[in-house]
Amino acid sequence: MLKLIHTADWHLGQTFHGQERHAEHRLFLDWLLDTLVEREADALLVAGDVFDVVNPSLAAQALLYDFIVSAHERLPALDIVLIAGNHDSGNRIELPAPLMRRLRTHALGRVSWLDDGSLDAERLLLPLTDANGETRAWCLALPFLRPAEVTGRGLARDDDTGQTEHGTPGKDSARNDSARNDYVAGSSRVHEQLIDAARRRRQPGQALVAMSHAHLHGAAVSEASERPIVIGGEESISAGLFPADIAYVALGHLHRAQQVGEARIRYSGSPLPLDFSEVNYPHQVVEAVLEGETLATTEAIPVPRPVAMQRVGPGELDAVLAELEGLPHDPAVPREQWPWLEVRVTLTAPVPDLRARVETALEGKAVRLLRLERRLPQQAADGRPERIDLQQLGPRKLFQRTWEKQWGEPPGDDVLADFDQLLQDVLDSPTEPRTGERRP
Repeated sequence: MLKLIHTADWHLGQTFHGQERHAEHRLFLDWLLDTLVEREADALLVAGDVFDVVNPSLAAQALLYDFIVSAHERLPALDIVLIAGNHDSGNRIELPAPLMRRLRTHALGRVSWLDDGSLDAERLLLPLTDANGETRAWCLALPFLRPAEVTGRGLARDDDTGQTEHGTPGKDSARNDSARNDYVAGSSRVHEQLIDAARRRRQPGQALVAMSHAHLHGAAVSEASERPIVIGGEESISAGLFPADIAYVALGHLHRAQQVGEARIRYSGSPLPLDFSEVNYPHQVVEAVLEGETLATTEAIPVPRPVAMQRVGPGELDAVLAELEGLPHDPAVPREQWPWLEVRVTLTAPVPDLRARVETALEGKAVRLLRLERRLPQQAADGRPERIDLQQLGPRKLFQRTWEKQWGEPPGDDVLADFDQLLQDVLDSPTEPRTGERRP
């Protein structure tokens, strides 16, 4: 028997509307370590997006490394496997890999290729052992695949300028469709080659466990907090890539915990809500027990929320203020564990002192106001421009609105694909932020 704990999308170092969440992440990792010990786990699988940005803070990195050291001290036989997600830098994830291997931790950040053009699958195949040191399964640890790794290029570029060509709406749609198809086909080939190599490596009685940071067809997406992996969701792959002899598939990227078609193919989801829209998600880690080559049982283990998240509204101002004044107050709770609060007020006209009135209603309450959303009529009768909340809108929707205003029609799929690729390039940029700045 082999017992696995599957988790993903930790997003260590995330700032929540400008506020640090180190205390929440530390409490989650403390709980996870206690759970690993209590459940006598043989392996921990972390399926990508370990960090929130490619250049995580020193404090975020310390959280990870302190956890790994503590896990090895308390469970010396525990195997830990980490893969990079689309928020991570593959190189950064792998940088301390030689040291982490001494702690039975394997960090995979990128794929590489052999001289004959085939996948270097051996470095992605990791043995998972039981308490007696016997190999009971092989982990197929596949980090997030960037377009250049599987197609040799990103989206189609103009041969002369190096720029994506879309001077007018709808141009080069077929070209970008081809790029998307190339990515999906290349990603599928990588999965297939890795599975073939794992089949050759394993011995009778040993299970195969796949890890992948990817978007599978039919899986539910949290639009408010998940950015497209590559090109606007068109990069999603089929669950059919994982044949029946793969006993368990540990997925990362989507924040909502869910199975995809079968109980053996699962997203663990994020352990903490990463946006107020995720407040009601079933945040969890998954325990999977293997017997021989097959999956015996799975169990969703709820993650206790170290910091509550509360939403008040939307509603009229007087009703919202009354609800705020009725919030409970527990002075014994440390400030770092006060609930995060979002307040949504529906207004018929601007209220200049709205924040002051909200803060007055919250005096003496053990909550932290993170976000105050003013909901005004979209268009005034006299033709005044619509009020836009840029933080709520997000870069993609803002681009769509700007494009439509400029051209008189929505952007085509090819334009959106180019925008998503450019946004991904910016978010993946290795440029270090200046002191006090956080990259978007």
